[in-house]
Amino acid sequence: MITHVVLMKFKPENKTQHMAQARDRLLAMLDRVESLRGIEVGTNVVAGERALDLALITRFDDLAGLSAYATHPVHVAVKQFLQDVLEFSFVVDYDAPA
Repeated sequence: MITHVVLMKFKPENKTQHMAQARDRLLAMLDRVESLRGIEVGTNVVAGERALDLALITRFDDLAGLSAYATHPVHVAVKQFLQDVLEFSFVVDYDAPA
């Protein structure tokens, strides 16, 4: 199983609204992207110097599933929205036991 983790920092303008929209759009992908096996979206609850704003964890059967997700039109639309509202993001993909 492949786990895909994205940590995000939002721009300060309309941050609360954009975080809520991002969470809703990300969670809505579950039933619309065939290769997506699981999804978690969490917003940070502890402020700090090293803290980021939102974490996304998605799971796929294999690398082919992750690749299909990367180019799926539903994901591409969410990613385009995020590119407009994020300062930056970090990604980690790893092979995890099922």
